[in-house]
Amino acid sequence: MSAVFRELLKKVGSGPHTSEDLSRAESASAMRMMLMKEATPAQIGAFLIAHRIKRPTGEELAGMLDAYDELGPKLQEIGSKEPPVMVFNSPYDGRDRTAPVTPLTALILTAVGQPVVIPGGGVMPTKYGIPLVDIWQGLGVDFSKLTLAQAQQVFEKTKLGCVYLPQHFPLAYEMVEYRDQLGKRPPIATLELIWCPYAGNAHVVSGFVHPPTEQMFQKAVALRGTPGNYTTVKGLEGSCDLPRDRTAIIGFGSPGSDIERLLLHPRDYDMAGKEVPLESASQLIEQMQAAIAGKSCELMPAAIWNAGFYLWRCGATPDLQSGLTKAEALFTNGIAAQKLQELSAAVAALQLAPR
Repeated sequence: MSAVFRELLKKVGSGPHTSEDLSRAESASAMRMMLMKEATPAQIGAFLIAHRIKRPTGEELAGMLDAYDELGPKLQEIGSKEPPVMVFNSPYDGRDRTAPVTPLTALILTAVGQPVVIPGGGVMPTKYGIPLVDIWQGLGVDFSKLTLAQAQQVFEKTKLGCVYLPQHFPLAYEMVEYRDQLGKRPPIATLELIWCPYAGNAHVVSGFVHPPTEQMFQKAVALRGTPGNYTTVKGLEGSCDLPRDRTAIIGFGSPGSDIERLLLHPRDYDMAGKEVPLESASQLIEQMQAAIAGKSCELMPAAIWNAGFYLWRCGATPDLQSGLTKAEALFTNGIAAQKLQELSAAVAALQLAPR
């Protein structure tokens, strides 16, 4: 198989004038051979850096996602009457400058019955920022030790699912070493932003930094015939978290239609302000615990801004202002704290149960 892979490598690694884009089938084959270690380590490293330099196309991303769907895990559908599950895809290498609020958003959404799935890994190159799984651990919820079957149980009980690469998709996790050695995000880091590890009706939310990345998302989604709506967010550090110190650039996508652009100005909703810096993990956890308890704190405006937007986007409220009002009430009335207790108890019960 390494000889077959070599031909694909030659296509993407021939330089700016003679390199060629792979077809969707070729890209799927290349991704499959890398995950299954049918390509040699030298070939995998060469392919990843050459593909980064060339830049992946939407068609190539579609093929890579085909391979992920074939070999990767999926949480199973939790009920046909449930609203589409929102899958929050942020860079797996975490955050190191601004305080994330995605866990707070997830608590609010699940508290009103909106299912959420959050994929990710542990501390990862190239940023080595704080990953969401570590934040959940700080809040008393340890997703990292759950089997996929246990994660499914938690998902069904609490409507919050976590797909953790080291535990649930070791084939992909073994590729992390290449990120460390290359020192650059490979195309895999891009496909992770639109990967959907859920078998049912989903609404994928993808963070991005550079406009060409969003264009690749749109092409890949169109080629794969993804049935549900999707959302793109030029978020903080490429995450799904909306900024407060600038206009939020958001895309609303639906099957067979061009993306609808939304420019959201925080000042129009009295939500503008400086981003909360990420100074330490312990300080972040304290800030999150204060917000979950409904206390006034530096992180609360960002928590309300994001939770309110996603309440509106998932259809839980008729407009954004109603979403913001509802989000604030869910924090201050103790609903977010109750949801965290429910989640913590569900995970702890599985970890204490005999295997």
